[in-house]
Amino acid sequence: MVELDDLALVERVRAGDVAAFEPLVEKYRQRVYRLARNVLHDSEEAFDVAQEAFIRAFQALPTFRGQSAFYTWLFRITLNVASDRARQRTARGRAFGTERVEEEEWSRTLVDPGEGPDASAARAEERRRIGRALEALPPHHRAIIMLSDLEGLSYREIAEVLGIPMGTVMSRLHNARKRLRAALGPLLTVLLALLAALVAPAGAEAQQVVSFGTRVVLASDAAPPPAAGRGQALAEPDERLDSFLPKLRQLFRYTSYTSLERYRAEVPMGATQRWRVPGERQLSITPEAFAKGAVKFQVRLSRGSLTEVNTHIQAQTGNPAVIGGPRHGDGVLIIIVWPNPNP
Repeated sequence: MVELDDLALVERVRAGDVAAFEPLVEKYRQRVYRLARNVLHDSEEAFDVAQEAFIRAFQALPTFRGQSAFYTWLFRITLNVASDRARQRTARGRAFGTERVEEEEWSRTLVDPGEGPDASAARAEERRRIGRALEALPPHHRAIIMLSDLEGLSYREIAEVLGIPMGTVMSRLHNARKRLRAALGPLLTVLLALLAALVAPAGAEAQQVVSFGTRVVLASDAAPPPAAGRGQALAEPDERLDSFLPKLRQLFRYTSYTSLERYRAEVPMGATQRWRVPGERQLSITPEAFAKGAVKFQVRLSRGSLTEVNTHIQAQTGNPAVIGGPRHGDGVLIIIVWPNPNP
């Protein structure tokens, strides 16, 4: 089934189709729960906050103007509810003279059947160090790290969620990463890989939920669009694509690379995520298995009854898979897939 657009679902709810809100809940429930749990470090409270966030979002839909993406609006509601709950809990703790005890999950080990006791203990200590470093960050820095490196939001999206200028986002993210680098040293390189484990819901190992990002790029030899002149708004920097351009040029030998679509998904292992792609196409991606730190995906691109791409690839956070696709316009489509997205 082709995924329905968020705004189309919002409009259906506004028109009286209450059931149209259910796909939005299903699509974002894991990420909303994860955001809440990252703030509160308590599974039960995070579950309550997630429920309240969806209720508030449903009630506030008449005020949603569509000037930002639905999920950034929803994430902002979630962070507000979670922050309110954290303040209430702190006030209760002061009133009763108690201190909050961290959940066992912060030092919980995800057992790898193939590693010995020493390696398992080392990984557990890494998790504890990362957990302590994240907890030591001020709340506004921790929120920036969570939204950028865990949820994969762009500078602009983070600015919308937090209600701050994009320049402030860039400054806070730089300072937050600097503090983490000072606290973690070489361990910072494994932070992204372990973040999901630190904040994953209980039982997520059994569910094997996979987060991944996809980008569709048009590669061509056409001249790139002219740079913005005086009086024109500068385009938002596309740092992710810019850092990846050398590899694309090496692989495909085109001169111009333009990002057409960016997607994120969080689905159970074996479930298929589908998106519409330029040229009246449909892109279907299915995570199939984990293999030594990588995720194996099936990628299928179709146009009507014609299958233009059907392949199996492996991808990692720092080493995404790149797939050459069919011709489109004056160039070809390129599909980039990686787990733990920041597309």
